[in-house]
Amino acid sequence: MDNFRHPFIGNMAAAVVDAEGVVVGWTGAAEELLGRPAEEVCGHPMSRLLAEPKLWDGLAAGRTGTAVLLDGRGDATDLAFRVLPLVADGPPRFLVIGAPAATVARWREEHAFTRELFLQDRVGLAVFDAELRLVRTNTHLLPYSGVPTDLKGRRLADFLRAEDAENIEGLLRDVLYSGRPLVLPEAQVRTVLDPQGGRLMGISAFRLQADGEEPMGVTALFTDTTELGRSRRRLELLHRATAAVGGSLSVYGTCVDLAAVLVPGLAEAAVVEVAEAVFHGDEPAPDHTGTLALRRAAEAGDGAGQVPIGTAVAVEAAGSSVPALTMSGSRPVMIAPLRARGIVLGRICAYREPGGERFESSDLELLQEIASRAALALDNARRYAREHRAAVSLQRSLLPPAASDTPAAVTASVYLPTNTDGGVGGDWFDVIPLSSARIALVVGDVVGHGLQASATMGRLRTAVRTLADLDLGPDELLVHLDDLVSQLAVEADDQGGNGVRGEPAPAGATCLYAVYDPVSGRCVMASAGHPPPAVVGPDGAIGYVELSPGPPLGVGGFPFEVAEVELAAGSVLVLYTDGLIGGGEGDLDEGMAELRSRLERAAVISRPLAEAGREITESLPAHRLPDDVTLLLARTRLLPTGDTAAWDVDPEPASVSRVRDAVTAQLERWGLEDLAFTTELVVSELVTNAIRYGGGAVGVRLIRAQRLICEVSDPSSTQPRMRRARLTDEGGRGLYLVAQLTSRWGSRYTDRGKAIWTEQEIPGS
Repeated sequence: MDNFRHPFIGNMAAAVVDAEGVVVGWTGAAEELLGRPAEEVCGHPMSRLLAEPKLWDGLAAGRTGTAVLLDGRGDATDLAFRVLPLVADGPPRFLVIGAPAATVARWREEHAFTRELFLQDRVGLAVFDAELRLVRTNTHLLPYSGVPTDLKGRRLADFLRAEDAENIEGLLRDVLYSGRPLVLPEAQVRTVLDPQGGRLMGISAFRLQADGEEPMGVTALFTDTTELGRSRRRLELLHRATAAVGGSLSVYGTCVDLAAVLVPGLAEAAVVEVAEAVFHGDEPAPDHTGTLALRRAAEAGDGAGQVPIGTAVAVEAAGSSVPALTMSGSRPVMIAPLRARGIVLGRICAYREPGGERFESSDLELLQEIASRAALALDNARRYAREHRAAVSLQRSLLPPAASDTPAAVTASVYLPTNTDGGVGGDWFDVIPLSSARIALVVGDVVGHGLQASATMGRLRTAVRTLADLDLGPDELLVHLDDLVSQLAVEADDQGGNGVRGEPAPAGATCLYAVYDPVSGRCVMASAGHPPPAVVGPDGAIGYVELSPGPPLGVGGFPFEVAEVELAAGSVLVLYTDGLIGGGEGDLDEGMAELRSRLERAAVISRPLAEAGREITESLPAHRLPDDVTLLLARTRLLPTGDTAAWDVDPEPASVSRVRDAVTAQLERWGLEDLAFTTELVVSELVTNAIRYGGGAVGVRLIRAQRLICEVSDPSSTQPRMRRARLTDEGGRGLYLVAQLTSRWGSRYTDRGKAIWTEQEIPGS
């Protein structure tokens, strides 16, 4: 009796009593439970162990029950017991087995729990042995076709697809060997006979092992999470779609993001078609035949169709507003309208593989919900496109013509506005004719986006033109421009920091100002925080001007350095904003290296500049530009040596007639005799004034370009001014006459003083 052991509650106390109730046998478990050795109990009545001895007769007759026994220390112990008759030769005897009442109650609870667990049909339950063979299951293990009714002794690979069985057995084997419980990882469960997608099951498992013994198996619970998983994935897809379509204010960008979310989240292929009017910012409407003009805006996945992006598609307006589950040949198709504010903006078509699983009504409901949210984003993009178009039109109206042709250079430009949420930026460029056939090339970038940036850009461009008319050097011009930007910032602060329509005032700007002289071939420039220009030589060699940029405009208090380069005839000077080299987000060196590669591929020396400019910028993503892109190309010219003439004039009155005769002779050589009389008067007046007021040597220069240019220089820094002389005045009419005889005149400071210049139209030029 010492080895008597119950399989669930361990060693049980047991005793053998005779017909008189005397103990004749006592187990070791009984000794341990009550703390009484066998020699103390055997030969004595069983009733002596009870807290109430007189209850023994009733307990013995009852066969089962509970009783309070006294242990060796006299403490009471509640025991549950059972009396079993022993069949043997000799006088009758009885086996009394007992265990603590709490232990027996727990065993009964566990037994009831286990029985009911195998009877329930909401969770699949399976017991596997150490070889992962099924020992016992409930009726709800895998509730779909292809599972045998009798699973005892089978392995999962007997009825599940090999890859699914291997995956699940791998999880269970880890539990068996490591003892670590498994909690609800999801696994695909498909039977060998089931052609569909099977079910998604959550699996929990724990090891079965008795104390001190080898593991005997694994118990696993299978929970069907297919619908829960579908609902979760649909909700996640809806969230992703909402986030994706809300991240762009571009019509094309919204459509591309939408198609990318639908595949493979909901379908194998998707097509987004949008009404033509939406791309222009207008509200779509069917024509008189009830047809709505759509354009294929985006697609994703294989087999989305043979129609290229951008192709026009005409559909019936009534049909385009109805969601549908249908078939396209053997392909399941879902169609949902993109409708916002009662207006149909387009539609979404979702496809699955030919012969594949059909869409369900819940899939269509999900697509409708995605379409409704996408339609709101698309309508916002449409409204933004309308405002953006107006802003771009305003900005373009503030910029000069895209191309120009001057004696100094032929220019072409490309301007690509950003399509970000902030609106158009503050990029600008300009080509400004200067005196003496020179030309000023300007490119700048106002920090920020929106109408305020465009307005600031317009003010800066006007200021640059005004300062350029004064013929200031590049460094001096940038100093004045820097003061202006600082004043604008102060004005914005005085107004509470708000600019146009409540937008913040721009924080500053960058600018590059270059002056090119076609007579000498010299180009001088200065930069306020702007990247250096590139130069493409006539031989195709590409390099960047060694320029030390000063601080951006608006910083104040710092000088600007001037750089000077010699440009051969036919060279191309490349000015640009940082949007072309990364929008300020990437590495500047990498961006400039990429621009060098673009210039090499575009072959700017041998091609028309406008064509080359388009190729340089055509690979940029039009609907995802992080910043405005401005590119200005200038192919330089050199005036022939014979188109200029210069004389040094002694500062004495007799020199006036000599230089006048020399000028007349030069005009005759150029075939400009028609301009001789006017030019003689102009030269006489300007040289006379220079001799009288200049205080030093006088220089005269003629330049034949598109116009006849006459320059008279002297050492004085006093600028001339035109006034109206009174009838009694003997002088004061010289500059007035010069202004009347020429088409344009002015003066500029030079390194040696000043120069007064005039321009006359050349007949027939």
